[in-house]
Amino acid sequence: MDSYFHSVTLDEELCRGCTNCIKHCPTEAIRVRDGKAKIIDERCIDCGECIRICPYHAKLAITDPLEKIKGYEYPIALPAPSLYSQFGTKFTVNHIIAGLLELGFYKVWEVALGAELVTRAVNDFLSNKDFPRPVISSACPAVVKLIQVKFPELINNIVPIKSPMETAAKIAKEEMSKAGYPSEKVGVFFISPCAAKVTGVKNPVGMKNSAVDGVIGISEIYGLLLSKIKDIKKAPDLQKSSGAGVGWAISGGESRFISGLRYLAVDGVENVTKVLEEVVMGKLKEVDFIEALSCVGGCVGGPLTVENPFMAKARIDWLARNKVDKQQELAKHPDWQELMFTEKIKPIEVLKLDDNIAIAMQKMENLEVIEKFLPGLDCGSCGAPTCRALAEDIVRGQADEVDCIFKLREKVTEMAEGMLEISQKMPPSIRKKDK
Repeated sequence: MDSYFHSVTLDEELCRGCTNCIKHCPTEAIRVRDGKAKIIDERCIDCGECIRICPYHAKLAITDPLEKIKGYEYPIALPAPSLYSQFGTKFTVNHIIAGLLELGFYKVWEVALGAELVTRAVNDFLSNKDFPRPVISSACPAVVKLIQVKFPELINNIVPIKSPMETAAKIAKEEMSKAGYPSEKVGVFFISPCAAKVTGVKNPVGMKNSAVDGVIGISEIYGLLLSKIKDIKKAPDLQKSSGAGVGWAISGGESRFISGLRYLAVDGVENVTKVLEEVVMGKLKEVDFIEALSCVGGCVGGPLTVENPFMAKARIDWLARNKVDKQQELAKHPDWQELMFTEKIKPIEVLKLDDNIAIAMQKMENLEVIEKFLPGLDCGSCGAPTCRALAEDIVRGQADEVDCIFKLREKVTEMAEGMLEISQKMPPSIRKKDK
């Protein structure tokens, strides 16, 4: 696989090789070798599950520091709707937007408004195109990557429309350009709840280049932003988005405004995986649209958020209801054609055992044989998440059968019995003949 940036990374100094992460990774992208976790780049979807589960905080997300905005004369903040849920209800969206301006951003362009534009674009696209059903939202980059890695047969079901983040960035830059600002002096920064968005900017899917110049984690900016909004007595009326856009921060927020389709909203990468497995098996024919989010609860449950996700969800519900629970009149530009992907989404081949088909088939046969002789307990003691994963590692030459503690015990017992048998044998010159 070509060089690929991953936001989720490992601090080996903190890692204790506890194997918690290998059991929760949805794509089996982690192994423990030599007492340390190892992330398999081509399998990782940057969902952040390992960040959540690691008791030693050895997994972390690489994001851009706030100082990066100083590299642009006109930095623009793109706050994710989930940012609004991180503060108490006494702080309105207007407070948060005003606080971002106090932090040094020149302007704020709400991703929630971009979400409303994407909702319209998806509705228009689905009414104008014959598309495989169920169609799957492209809004969550971790889910798109999950499909590329684990369910490549569903790639054609992904709605080829840019995310609210990319839409907001595109329009923000266009507006600044029309206003006469030099493009090289304008930088747009997404305030993100998740690591997958960082990877989506560095390695965009469906387009050659992202319109976003940097991604700052909510956890990175939270403390400074809170100190700013606390000092704002009365915030000016700055919010342009409605409840329809703000609601995208929680599971079901996108689906509510998909017109005339039977939809299913699923959150949590484990639940998403189960639903996609059912789609592959043809069990969800009555569903037209699937909104799939890798984080439990939606973006409010992202690994870079700071607030309890259930409190955050309640706040988004409150904000959405109190800011018009329907879409406002939107500008005609951009239309759905302008927000279409320009590049084809390609599968990521992680299961191919060899480039030579004959050798690959032989390795697959060996894998099946090895798996049958493994205990099938999926205990993780070998450093792989399942017995089948260990069998795959063995045929790839990356592990040995005795990495399995049960196979090792069998081998040691066999060797001990052999040694005992040998120790009881006497040399012919002194051995007495049995009478």
